[in-house]
Amino acid sequence: MPQLKNQYQLKQLNVLLLAALAAITLPQQASAENKAEVLETQTIEVVGTTPLPSIGTPINQVPSNVQTGTSKDINQQESLNLGEFLDSNLGSVNTSNSVGNPYQMDVSYRGFTASPILGSPVGVSVYLDGVRINEPFGDIVNWDLIPTNAIANINLIPGSNPLFGLNTLGGALAVHTKSGAEYPGISATAYGGSWGRRAFEFEAGGENKDKNIDYFLAGNIFSEDGWRDHSSSDVRQIFGKVGWQNDTSDLDLSLALADNTMEGTQSLPLSMLNNPEQAYTFPDSIKNKLAMVSLKGSHFVTEDKLIASNIYYRKSDANSFNSNAQALNDASNVISQTNQDGYGGSLQFSLLGDLAGHKNQFTLGGSADLSRVSYNQDTLLANLVDFQTITDPSNTSQGSVRLKTRSDYYGLYATDNFSFNEQWNMTVSGRYNIAKVDLSGGSDPDGSGFVAGSLDGNHEFKRFNPALGFNYNPSKTLGFYAGYDEGMRAPTPVELSCADPAVPCSLPTGFNSDPDLAMVVAKTWEGGVRGKLSQDVSWNVGVYNTVTSNDIQFIASSVTQGFFQNVGETRRRGLELGLSGKLDKLTLAANYGFVDATYQSDFTVGSASNSVAIANGSPNIDVVKGNRIPGIARQTLRLRAAYDVTPAWDIGSNIIFASGQFAHGDENNQDVNGKVPGYAVVNLDTHYSINQNWKVFAKVNNVFDKDYATFGQLGQNIYTGNDEQFRTPSAPRAAWIGLTYEFGTKKSGAAVDAD
Repeated sequence: MPQLKNQYQLKQLNVLLLAALAAITLPQQASAENKAEVLETQTIEVVGTTPLPSIGTPINQVPSNVQTGTSKDINQQESLNLGEFLDSNLGSVNTSNSVGNPYQMDVSYRGFTASPILGSPVGVSVYLDGVRINEPFGDIVNWDLIPTNAIANINLIPGSNPLFGLNTLGGALAVHTKSGAEYPGISATAYGGSWGRRAFEFEAGGENKDKNIDYFLAGNIFSEDGWRDHSSSDVRQIFGKVGWQNDTSDLDLSLALADNTMEGTQSLPLSMLNNPEQAYTFPDSIKNKLAMVSLKGSHFVTEDKLIASNIYYRKSDANSFNSNAQALNDASNVISQTNQDGYGGSLQFSLLGDLAGHKNQFTLGGSADLSRVSYNQDTLLANLVDFQTITDPSNTSQGSVRLKTRSDYYGLYATDNFSFNEQWNMTVSGRYNIAKVDLSGGSDPDGSGFVAGSLDGNHEFKRFNPALGFNYNPSKTLGFYAGYDEGMRAPTPVELSCADPAVPCSLPTGFNSDPDLAMVVAKTWEGGVRGKLSQDVSWNVGVYNTVTSNDIQFIASSVTQGFFQNVGETRRRGLELGLSGKLDKLTLAANYGFVDATYQSDFTVGSASNSVAIANGSPNIDVVKGNRIPGIARQTLRLRAAYDVTPAWDIGSNIIFASGQFAHGDENNQDVNGKVPGYAVVNLDTHYSINQNWKVFAKVNNVFDKDYATFGQLGQNIYTGNDEQFRTPSAPRAAWIGLTYEFGTKKSGAAVDAD
């Protein structure tokens, strides 16, 4: 039956692709302009400052260091996914990969994480066309569900901006998709190369002026064996949008589908890194399926009054299989199924007219995000044979979970952007959040017997979060900004279901009880200056300080068990420097980030493999104020250079620097293994246009074949019994080559004018 279902889904994908080919016969003409659709364009002149896309705000009136990216940037660098693009280009961003799969990385921004790993402390909210796509069960972000060739542009909004609701502790990522009016024509790309990678990408767009209708469709089929054993990826994505608009109204209906299977191979102890391709244990896999439909609309009641709204339904299912071995004769397999149904919408009103003779933009809005989740987990006795955990024929249960959750998130927000004069601008914002999390179900922690109702619980969190910012622009080439904002994160159902020290839960996702946890609150101060050295060269300097109270930490009680607990305050403070511009045929960009992420409260955490714990004869270590938070690179530098050799040929390079980081389990920063070393990696890309329709390209990652790791943790090597530092090795040098056919698309940049 699963095979028939997959075949049916592939047939659906093919039908939609064929429909797009048929649709290109529609007239390719421009439709009526509507300034509410500015965020679907490739040119970044304004940024979205509210969750629901609207007319946006000029960057020089935003009191923070907003970073942007466009589809042109993503395409030129041939970025595999959005996470890879963020890591290669934006300041204060770095990634780590605990599972060794290119679609399953943790993205860290200013020391806060957007991760696909259940149980991670997520501190970045992510929106797709105004729909919050942090998964409802654990607020995680599945990067494999966002098709890169459907992205028009992105805005990375820093700080604890309250307008973006829950999880916006360190920042919010707003992703806006393409429209057929802005991205007409068809494009088809096939490429392949290292590790058996083979992929096909397709997009088509256009519009009918007579009917004011536009359409856009993007599809991706990706398959790769992976460079490590048992690290394959099979990704199937499709995104479609149909829009109608005139001078005053706009309506977009979009559909996103995905069916992905990804394998991971875990980190390796240092003693096994002489063969980085091997798996520590296997199999480990996750299957993600998505079906999301959303309807977004806006209408100018008058020239200065805009109403905007959206509604959505999002079904996201995940099936995971995790090998788990604590010793050679102590292994298990953990099988989990997560079925998530999310739905909701937003409504906002914007008043764009002057106030007391001054330019002013006021927005009032409300949102509701509701979800219903069913989570089932079974842990079965297994035998470890040649690194593989094979379920014992007895099917002996070592634990189970049956959990249903109901999460209702409501928000009422307002923001006002007021211009005192041409130089001074003030932004005042606020949002009142209500988060309700209800749990019902039971568990069998160790196979001794199922306890019905042991997970039942009801939790509610409420808070008003304010923000205030100022901009001073003495000229068109120089601007200063300063701001303060607050945000909150409600404990997730995952954390609430595993918060009892007396009854720890098993990793990765077993639950046992639900004592209450306090909400996490972040308070951010930020200031900086930005300007232009010339029409085409921009720069920025900024500093920030974010303090979170009631931060939540997973407290390990053994190698595979632990519980979530509030651990007091943490602090992230840093410096950001940026420079970008175009000098004739050369395009350059540099972003430096310094992130000092530390604990600001004392607490005790289990880390039996930490050398201090071993010396003390205790499974615990003491974390004190000032200890640095593991997994966060203190310094990052992202460099991008691209050169138009000829009108038909360009060459580009990304250079990625990251300093060392403490391994997870080394929260006291005293383990004898020290930090995971820093690294510098060089990637290359090049494009050549054969003619107006055909283009070839090539990409080489890790040009100098650097051995490095982006993730580390402490643990016991089950094969030797020794306590070691584990690292996930990053991919060696690899190369891919591809061919693109384009017809009727907009031409821009180098390598497009050859005949």
